[in-house]
Amino acid sequence: MPAKDIFHNIVKKALAKDGWLVTDEQFFIRSGGVEIYIDIGSEKIIVAERGGEKIAVEVKSFLSYSTISEFHTAVGQFINYRSILSEEQPDRILYLAIPVDTYESFFRLPFTQKIIQQYQISLIVYESEEEVIVKWIR
Repeated sequence: MPAKDIFHNIVKKALAKDGWLVTDEQFFIRSGGVEIYIDIGSEKIIVAERGGEKIAVEVKSFLSYSTISEFHTAVGQFINYRSILSEEQPDRILYLAIPVDTYESFFRLPFTQKIIQQYQISLIVYESEEEVIVKWIR
């Protein structure tokens, strides 16, 4: 089982505060001969008439020296994970969870915005100190 991101527990707490029930902390899925672990699987606690909205969340801290290298890795993982989810669990929406300071300093740049839009990457922007989600972008 892969190691958890440094902010894994923060995002897990933020999701709970936002009304999500975390069902898997290392969400395992197998498809096409490969096995992957997405950081968090969650289900929204909502009224029964609306059904259950399901998400998977890949948590990234963006704490390394090279933000662009981490971005390349995160985008590649996101595309691969979404492809597998679309086959195995098409009702589950994949999100990339990123810290608010990284969102403000890097994810709002024209290049990054272009890639996010081009590859339709859904984001959860979290604040690590308060352990809250500050923005959902889909």
